[in-house]
Amino acid sequence: MGKVIVVTSGKGGTGKTSLTGGVASCLAALGHRTLCIDMDIGLRNLDLSLGMSDRALMDFTDVLAGRCPLERAAVCHPVIHNLYLLTAPLTVPPSGFSQRALLAMLHHAREMYEYIVVDCPAGLGSGFHLAVCGADRAVVVSTNDSSALRDAQRTVMELYRYMNTIHLVMNRIQPKLMRRLRTTIDDAMDAAGLPLLGVVPEDSQVMLAANVNQPLVLYARKGAVHAYLNIAKRLMGERVPLMKIH
Repeated sequence: MGKVIVVTSGKGGTGKTSLTGGVASCLAALGHRTLCIDMDIGLRNLDLSLGMSDRALMDFTDVLAGRCPLERAAVCHPVIHNLYLLTAPLTVPPSGFSQRALLAMLHHAREMYEYIVVDCPAGLGSGFHLAVCGADRAVVVSTNDSSALRDAQRTVMELYRYMNTIHLVMNRIQPKLMRRLRTTIDDAMDAAGLPLLGVVPEDSQVMLAANVNQPLVLYARKGAVHAYLNIAKRLMGERVPLMKIH
């Protein structure tokens, strides 16, 4: 059975969606059948990080309502053949969402894919609770500023209502800024109260790849993509040293 991994953050601007697409692309490139589900309703951007802009015709509400099977709604990447996307709707349907239907969809997805990576909306609203309710583990994404870490801590408290396996990824790290702030990754781990899954440097190639509609794994060979690859391997159970950021 496949594993459902929800990627979340306490606030916007942490690079959560880019990390979701980057890690999922790496899992697929490493040979694992991987489904990405964008659950950021109204603000969906996961297709840009995956290099699949405007390829999806159906969204996950079509599956929940029974209008379309998961096999047809999830579209395959044109180059990375193990990578699939199930996108979010542009608006919340008038009837709302059925948690039971979502859990049934995730159960079916577990039978079809090795990894199901869910891009959760930022914050702690109803979209957050819908996105995390069926996950096996969570990855909380934070930058090193104090407000992001405080919001990450609040997110963790909510996540423990659903699961026990929760890890931290420190994203968009700038070593010079950290030195000026006189802070370390260990300080961030203490603030969030989580074990560390990975450290990702600030990297302009993330934005450049999205703007040319390519997943970062096909666009770059160093920087953030190397960190994404390491995180993917750790999710697979491999022991990989943390990337050194200078």
